[in-house]
Amino acid sequence: MATDTPGSQSALREANVRRVLRAVRTAGALTQAEIVRATGLSAATVSTIVRELQKGALVVVTPTATGRRAQSVSLSSLSGLAIGVELSQEHVRGVICDMGYRVLIEENIKYDSAQSPERGLRRVAWLVGTLLRQARVDRSQVRGVGVSVPGPLDPVTGGVRSGTLVPHWPGVDLTKELSRSVDLPVQLITDINAAALGELACGASRSAAEMVYIRLSTNVEAALVIKGEVYPGSSGLAGQFGHITVDESGQVCRCGNRGCLETLVGGPHLLDLLPRRSADEPPTLRGLVQDAIDGDRGSCRVIGDAGRAVGTAAAMLCNVLNPRQIVLGGELAQAGELLLDPIRQVLSRRTLRAAAELVEVRCGALGDRAGVMGALATVVRGTDGVDSLLA
Repeated sequence: MATDTPGSQSALREANVRRVLRAVRTAGALTQAEIVRATGLSAATVSTIVRELQKGALVVVTPTATGRRAQSVSLSSLSGLAIGVELSQEHVRGVICDMGYRVLIEENIKYDSAQSPERGLRRVAWLVGTLLRQARVDRSQVRGVGVSVPGPLDPVTGGVRSGTLVPHWPGVDLTKELSRSVDLPVQLITDINAAALGELACGASRSAAEMVYIRLSTNVEAALVIKGEVYPGSSGLAGQFGHITVDESGQVCRCGNRGCLETLVGGPHLLDLLPRRSADEPPTLRGLVQDAIDGDRGSCRVIGDAGRAVGTAAAMLCNVLNPRQIVLGGELAQAGELLLDPIRQVLSRRTLRAAAELVEVRCGALGDRAGVMGALATVVRGTDGVDSLLA
């Protein structure tokens, strides 16, 4: 497709088409009147674009259930499919979906990250092939594969940087090797950014312009969403939320600094605060959360203190970034209001009033599937089929 100068009619038309597709993709299905409200485009422009998209087999137009003249516009399965893969320390999860995030098939297999990269590549390739066969999908229908990996990623080489929690992977050109293994275009994204993108695309923060996603698990991480896009930072290291200093005389962190947030609210620290009930059953974050939900006072105190520490660090982000939402993920987020209330209380004290009144603190909607849905979103958001329509 020829490159258009900014502001040209063809460039404006392309932008409008993409705007309509994004609105439909986010909602799943919209009437033309709803598309007008969602995009700010005129009714005549929306009507013209919908006709073009329907002719190009990118959307399907069907009568609404109300029986009125209004018709529902949704993405067509012919607009393509995407594959998302989440590669973690313990498993490989794969999903095939259409451009509206409707899942066709999902599979989860065990994986030991201590094994060689070659083993991991074979597991991913096997999983992708299995998904395609089980869904009876031809490879030509797939627009790409998004892969979430324990980061951080090097934006220059495309490989995993040193310091990752997955051994043996640093230095491997994952984009090249995975593309070769699965015989499809591959896009990589760090696991924390993938989780944020999943909530942004089809979870708790659909179409949010400014958002911070915080994952509270064994480690403490965050992802920043600015103007509707995940911000990776100039070297791929944005969002090191767990390494904000909250106690200069505190415990030495694994990063080498002292008093990082992760030393106060990371999984190992929280579990050490409570006595072990059995030598045969080591404590877990899920167990801690369940005990708190069941009313155990010690567990409630641990989670409440963790929430106040998170709120202290989150207040710094609110004062700097002024986000509309703070979304919590990870095992600790399953505590719900037991964690959210202390965070909100600290934010109300430590954040500028206007920013504190704006920000919404909530738990994510996708749970442990946020990462794989975000991996899918790297493909869906990057390839919407408009190029072929406008060629």
